[in-house]
Amino acid sequence: MTRLTTAPHGPYSGFQVTTLVILRMLIGWHFCYEGLAKLLNPYWTSAGYLAGSQWFLKDDLIKIAASPTAVTAIDLLNEWGLVAIGLGLMLGLLARPAAIAGVVLLALYWIVAPPFATVTYPIPAEGSYVLVNKVLVELGALLVLVAFPTSRTWGLDRFLFPDRTARGTT
Repeated sequence: MTRLTTAPHGPYSGFQVTTLVILRMLIGWHFCYEGLAKLLNPYWTSAGYLAGSQWFLKDDLIKIAASPTAVTAIDLLNEWGLVAIGLGLMLGLLARPAAIAGVVLLALYWIVAPPFATVTYPIPAEGSYVLVNKVLVELGALLVLVAFPTSRTWGLDRFLFPDRTARGTT
């Protein structure tokens, strides 16, 4: 495969950059959709998810779940955080910070409910994956996007950071 050495793709082929942009947009859509679904559902709350924690930080998370004020704050941060991360990834607007925030959020989700085969959660699971589940897979995909940012080639970051784009840095 021929590698491009000039802007806007840097050392990556158009196909490589395009597939990374598609990955960024798909993950962005997933985050944004999840955030909007939670915002539009007046009955959604993270309380049950937090209260069902059976691993690291279990006692702290159960205390948070018992506090209506804390749950309200967590719910708002979760809902709007998902939307902001999703929009950032889809639009290529501060996409690297959005991807890092997504990694942190997904790591928190995984910590609250890791897919250990020996732990039983009240939350329905899709099966036992031992350690790897879809949350961890999406977290890994976001790490790829952090390592290979595309928003300065295909995204609004191209206009926010024109100097770096002009030098061929993606």
